[in-house]
Formats: sequence, C-alpha cells, structure tokens
Amino acid sequence: MKILLIQPPINPNIIGVGTAYLTEPLALEIIAASIPEHDVKILDMRIEESVFEKELADFKPDIVGITGYTTDVYKIIDISKKVKSYDKKILTVVGGHHATMLPNDFNKESIDIIVIGEGEITFRELVNAYAKKQGFSYISGLAIRNNGNPVFTKPRDINIDLDKMPYPNRGLTKKYRDKYFRGAWRPVASMMTSKGCPFRCNFCALWKVMKGKYLSRSPESVVEELSKIEEKYIDLAEDNFLHDIKRVEKIYELIKKQNINKIYKLYARSDTIVKHPDIIKKWKEIGTELILIGLESFRDKELKELNKSNTVKNNESAIRILQKNNVEIAGYFIVNPNYTEEDFNALAEYVLKMNLTQPVFTVLTPLPGTDLYREKFNELTTNNYELFDFVHSVLPTKLPKEKFYQCFLELYRKCYTDNQVTFLMPQKVMNQFISALSNTGRI
Repeated sequence: MKILLIQPPINPNIIGVGTAYLTEPLALEIIAASIPEHDVKILDMRIEESVFEKELADFKPDIVGITGYTTDVYKIIDISKKVKSYDKKILTVVGGHHATMLPNDFNKESIDIIVIGEGEITFRELVNAYAKKQGFSYISGLAIRNNGNPVFTKPRDINIDLDKMPYPNRGLTKKYRDKYFRGAWRPVASMMTSKGCPFRCNFCALWKVMKGKYLSRSPESVVEELSKIEEKYIDLAEDNFLHDIKRVEKIYELIKKQNINKIYKLYARSDTIVKHPDIIKKWKEIGTELILIGLESFRDKELKELNKSNTVKNNESAIRILQKNNVEIAGYFIVNPNYTEEDFNALAEYVLKMNLTQPVFTVLTPLPGTDLYREKFNELTTNNYELFDFVHSVLPTKLPKEKFYQCFLELYRKCYTDNQVTFLMPQKVMNQFISALSNTGRI
C-alpha cells in the first residue's frame, strides 16, 4: 500500500512557529515506523505547501493520513477535500489531539476514518485491514463514517509497552532535517520518551488523551534511540521529562557511560526541580542548556484556579536552582482574560525581577477536551478554531479587546527589551505577533 502522511501548513497566528522554532513531525514519523512493510511518504506542508497536488499525482497514494491540533482543523478538512477531489477512492484518515477530543468536528464527507487516541497500533491495524480489503469495525479506537454519521468502535486500550514501539522513521524527513530548528540550534531532532501526565491541570488535554495515565520508556530504550540520532541538538518533547527521577537518573548514567555528546532542551515542573536539585546539575553536565517550565502565574490564587498543584514559592526556588546551574529558562505564563492594565504591569515587573530572559506569554485558552473547555464553553466568544492560538482571547476580556491586546504586546516588548536581550525576540517573531493581532483588527 502507498501511504502519504501529511503535516498541515503553519497557522500564521501561532507565535514562534517557523520563526523561532520548527519541530519535526514526530507523530507521523512514529506512525510511519509502525508500518515498515508499506510504501510511506511524509509531506511536511509547513515547509513544502506548494507541492501537495504534485505529490498526490506523482505518488498516487492509497491512503492519506493527516494529523494536527485544534488550530489546524480547517486546514485538515481542506486537505481532505482536495484529496477526494483528486481521487475519491483514496482512503482519508485523520488523527491527533483534536480528533481524539472532538471527533465529530471531522464528520465530513471528505474524511473516511478518524483515529481516536494514540495511533501507532490503530493505524497499523487499519492499514493492514485495508490492504486485505477487510472491514474496520473490529479495530479499536476508530470513528468510521457511515451514511453521514460516525460509527465508533471499541475504545483503544492505552496500556501499551512503549519499549515495543518502533523508533521514529526519521529517514522519511531526511530532505527536511536542516529546516527543523530552535533559535540558533539547527538542525534539531525531537524525541518522545513518555506519554501522559499524572497531574490534572484544567487547561491541559494531555492527561485526558491518556485517560490520566503516565507511561514511560525504559532508560535503555531512550539511550539506544538517542545513540542513533545524527543531530547534535535534542528536543525532549514530552511535557514532564523529569517526572520519574529514578528513570532520568539512569538515562543520565547511560549517556555518560556511552559518552554521547548532545545538547538538550527539556520540559520540567518546578516542584520536581526543587525536590531534586541534583538532577539539574547532572543533566547540565551532560549537555542540558534549556529547560521549559510552565510557571503559569506569579500568584498562588491563579495557580490554584488552574489546578496546577504547585506554588509560586516552588517556581521561584526552581528558577534560582536553574540559574545557579547556568541552565537557560523558558518560563511560560498564562495571561488571564480578566487581566487589567495593572495586572499586565505586575507580571512584567515580576519577570524582570526574576531575571527571566525567555518568558513566553499565552492567553488562557480553553482547548477542546480540557476541564476548562467544559467549564467555560458557554462563555466562548467564538467557535473559530484558528483563534484558539494562545494569542487571541476566545473568552470575554475585562479590558476592551483592543486595549487587552495592546497590553499583551507591550508585555512582550517590556520583557524582551528592558533586559537588553533583543536577540531572544527576533524582529521577525515580533512582526509575526503584530500580524496575528492585526489580522483581526485588534491593534
């Protein structure tokens, strides 16, 4: 079978994507690796948007699989329509976070099947069944369009052994590899060593996708994959890499033992760093240069409202530990739509006081599938998924919208110029930010 896997084009409103960073389509590489007996291609339309029709004509796929997030919904549907316009016999399959959380959004004539949940096993079974001209009703984790309505199969069991999953097929993105980057890091390879999260933040759907479970790969599996990666720069992409301290201790030991020389970026929670400061020293020793932390707020009251299960005290202690070890911090903050001008100013002052040189500010966004989405659904000011981009507010703002966005933009300007580190906010990123808001007449 010929299978074309597609990463949709960039949503220009997602700040930083394509200007400050671009990660490889890891989910598609993993899916591709699960079907080695088939002829698979990956089309990254973030890089090669214009060749889509030519790729269809030249490759003539039997199956087209498309993934994406909430902001990609309309692009995914548009791609599926173009596929069916080219050849109605092509089986179109859609997966990803949004497809899992709100599969009915893809109940379209141009989409044959929706994969719900993790797709490595599901997609392999689907492809093999299609190759044998079998039906799909026995395959768990699907929504199959039938007479205009989705028919759901049995839910997929998520108790899988991640060590038995194949490594991503990075060879399928060979022609794109030098386009994947983060700042001055180029090229960057991404890795996923765990799935899920044991925490219950109300703005996050990650733990919902995995039904509250946390699964991880063995240290040996992680280091074996790492040893096969050519790139110097490594993006450890899961949201809570340091969660299992014994595991990351063992990974550290194996990396040292095998003398693997890489530079790492990873995600971590501040409370984990505070409980285990020695792990930061160790991972700095083997090449960790950047750690992303969801600080979320500078107020305990707001952290509680987000169900973050953390404190400002932990955040500040973690910042000091990282700074002491010369590890760069990308600190993520959530801007509540109810912020006043005084709140914006207070947040800017806090960031400067803590000497955070890479702050990232996102507008509180109730993503589909989250507890926050259910709680705030009746307050949504738009159902346009392209605006669920962490820049536009899809909830009512206390300030007039224009003033809110002016304050939001000024927050970035203050925090990236007052510290005299303008190289961390390239002009093209700031232009992207301004353009995203200008497109809707907000500034």
